[in-house]
Amino acid sequence: MEGAAPRRRRRRVRGPLRLRRGVRAARLWTRVRSERTIRRRGDSAFAGRCASLAFKLELDEKQVGELAKILADLKTERAQAEVDGRRTLASFADALGREQFDETAAQQAAQLRVATAERLRDAVVQALKRLHTMLDPEQRERLAYLIRTGTLAL
Repeated sequence: MEGAAPRRRRRRVRGPLRLRRGVRAARLWTRVRSERTIRRRGDSAFAGRCASLAFKLELDEKQVGELAKILADLKTERAQAEVDGRRTLASFADALGREQFDETAAQQAAQLRVATAERLRDAVVQALKRLHTMLDPEQRERLAYLIRTGTLAL
């Protein structure tokens, strides 16, 4: 066996639970810190999208301020619609969970869902109207292109 290569010792790969205590704590702290950062950056991500749209449409300072107000209003309305959606689902579940089906509770929940959709629709139309009056014709064409291509979603 003169020509045989020496045998290599295989190292045992240890899972993340087998790490030394200090390394495990450091990794856990990194994960917690990054989650906090992501939560804190919720509004900065919104600001980044606003700045990106302002860059693509070549907006001036006054237009950027108005765009931020419009997008903030839409964001607020969508958040309220999400809350109403959770309420609606809870009401549907309550109507089903009783011994007898509560049709009036289900009707009220369905009516809340319709009212929320109508309110959101009106907010989007109002935002589009405000955007139309704010932008010049060339910027409107660019915005329409971004919406058509799916780059921007309303």
